[in-house]
Amino acid sequence: MKNIPELLSPAGSLDKLKIAILYGADAVYCGGQKFGLRTASDNFTEAELREGVLFAHERNSKVYVVLNGFLHDEDLEELPSFLRLLEEIKVDAVIVSDLGVIETVKNNCNVPVHLSTQASCLNTESARFWKSKGVERVVLGREVTLKEAKKIKEEADIEVEVFVHGSMCMAYSGNCTISNYTQGRDSNRGGCAHSCRFEYSIDYKGGAQTKSTFMSSKDLEGVALLPEFVHSGVDSIKVEGRMKGPHYAGTITKIYADALKELSLEGEISKESLAYYDSELMKVTHRDYSSASLGAPAGADSIYNEREHDEKEYEVSGVVADLVEGEFILLEVRHAFYVGDELELLPFKGKSQPFRASSVLNFIGEVREKTKPGELVKIPWISGAEKLNLVRRRLAL
Repeated sequence: MKNIPELLSPAGSLDKLKIAILYGADAVYCGGQKFGLRTASDNFTEAELREGVLFAHERNSKVYVVLNGFLHDEDLEELPSFLRLLEEIKVDAVIVSDLGVIETVKNNCNVPVHLSTQASCLNTESARFWKSKGVERVVLGREVTLKEAKKIKEEADIEVEVFVHGSMCMAYSGNCTISNYTQGRDSNRGGCAHSCRFEYSIDYKGGAQTKSTFMSSKDLEGVALLPEFVHSGVDSIKVEGRMKGPHYAGTITKIYADALKELSLEGEISKESLAYYDSELMKVTHRDYSSASLGAPAGADSIYNEREHDEKEYEVSGVVADLVEGEFILLEVRHAFYVGDELELLPFKGKSQPFRASSVLNFIGEVREKTKPGELVKIPWISGAEKLNLVRRRLAL
């Protein structure tokens, strides 16, 4: 099948950048210490950006850096030096929301510009306007259907990027001031407190009162619609989630990469494969899934009618730091586990492999009954394991 889109994954840290790329991302997007909309994410230092871009380019992947905050003059004064750094290390594009930032980029470097979804590009004339300002790709607002995305791409003659998975926003692509009002945090300059996820009391005339999470959206999940993404000519499919953990970065990337590969080779995704992909996507912490506006404008069924909770079915027990083939794996522990626990290796290719931690030794060969986060331990060799593979554990629910 022709025109398989780029898979663009989130990279909230250097660790997650490497994991996403190794699990199949064609490109990743990340942020520096300033100018973006996820200040609560780890984000990248200058040294980490240099290392991340080199790591990606050595594996034929791209790196896009977000400059998608709505900036004030004092921000713009600091931006040119950062832009010169991005050009020097050969960042593949910057993702921008603001006309002033676009002008600053154009005046200070030759890095390609992609329009952030924060700009709420929803129609052909908008796409034409941004193209006239030097934008090479528009990240369309989540309110656009795939049919509309196809029309925008064809009539505006510009690359289009569409979200395929992750958290949704009740506002127009994040243009929201609820956090400003409730907590004094500017959503459009990186301070979103996710106030829309809270439960609110609603008082009616006459004295009646109810509680509701009426502003909270379900999560987007579009793996079954990938053939329609291809048909629409979308250039890039985007996974939301720079603030999510390594398990999310690796699992979601792997599933969409595998599905796109199957689509490319077979021309379709089989029912058996789709069932497997869906089961894997359920293992990652998420709200209820919805196809949102991909097929038709989202309705009331896209509202998440539950309070926020942090229940998760799986967690990352560790990351493969090194190995001796046929002998042992050296695991960097992320969450504690016990000898005898049932674990799963998530390989870069192929299905997850369950195994039992039948023995655990610390780095100097002492037997461990329970591991501790941050330590290196030796566990028995697992066929097919590679450096930076994730090892996860199912939690008791």
